[in-house]
Amino acid sequence: MIFIENEGVNDPHLNLALEEYILRNFDRGEDYLLFYINEPSIIIGRNQNTLEEINQSYIDENGVHVVRRISGGGAVYHDLGNLNFSFITDYDNTKLNNFRDFTRPVINTLNNLGVKAELEGRNDILVNDKKISGNAQFSSVKRMFSHGTLLFDCNLEEVGNTLNVKMSKIQSKGHKSVRSRVANISEFLHIPMDIQSFREKIIEEIYDEQEHFRSYYLTAEEWEGVKRLKEEKYGQWDWNYGKSPKFNIHRVKRFSIGEIDIRIFVEKGYIESIKFYGDFFGKEPVGTIEGILTGKRYDLAEIKKALEPVDVHEYFGNVDKQEFVNLLYGLDEI
Repeated sequence: MIFIENEGVNDPHLNLALEEYILRNFDRGEDYLLFYINEPSIIIGRNQNTLEEINQSYIDENGVHVVRRISGGGAVYHDLGNLNFSFITDYDNTKLNNFRDFTRPVINTLNNLGVKAELEGRNDILVNDKKISGNAQFSSVKRMFSHGTLLFDCNLEEVGNTLNVKMSKIQSKGHKSVRSRVANISEFLHIPMDIQSFREKIIEEIYDEQEHFRSYYLTAEEWEGVKRLKEEKYGQWDWNYGKSPKFNIHRVKRFSIGEIDIRIFVEKGYIESIKFYGDFFGKEPVGTIEGILTGKRYDLAEIKKALEPVDVHEYFGNVDKQEFVNLLYGLDEI
């Protein structure tokens, strides 16, 4: 495994660009580890409607960055008290939506420090029923990464100030508020340490597991490629916010794999446009299904026929196909 030094970069646009650049440009057959710490920012999941996830006025007043990542899942708050990690590897179908292997070094490190941590639910690490880490994945044809954020000494009040947490998500977790569900790792440590020392502990744990572990610094040319990706993608409003489509049908449901939110614009009986939002994890881009359904009659039989060859698991995770069709064209739930 090769440890990539991000050289103290705290700009979330640049750190997410660095992560994607490594995924798409570094050698296959090698595993890479990246750590980064971001300035105050909201990191939006790939399939989310940004404006509905954030408190825009508060973000504007306080200079909080808003950046969309290429992985699925929900919006998260980062600041200088968050330690973010990313394992970049060759694509392995057995590890898709399976976070256990990737989070093991983090959980082992916490356990060695006397903090009883465990992976629970879809993608969360909990300590005493409190969430201290959320994780997500992205895969291309040949490569994938599994990344997560560790709440080490984060300003947890800002989580509630910057995010609009949906009631459906709060109810699904069985808690009254987002603040009551999260905690900092520093609260559970018997011996105080700073975030950099904690990072070194995780690196030591991985080093002990790996026969070949070395550090790498990007060349000037590689950094230019990362900065170019930042300017062309992660620094663009269209990527981070995007245009919200007009719609006249709105269907939303929370499944075990996350929430699926559908906006459909139907004109003269035909689907003129359709957009999927949510915090689900899928391997393939949902734009493919949007393209398949666009132009079709908004009719149950035609929707079923159009989706016959489609494996919805590839786009949304483990959701039943009939339940998905019912969401598209079923009775509204009361």
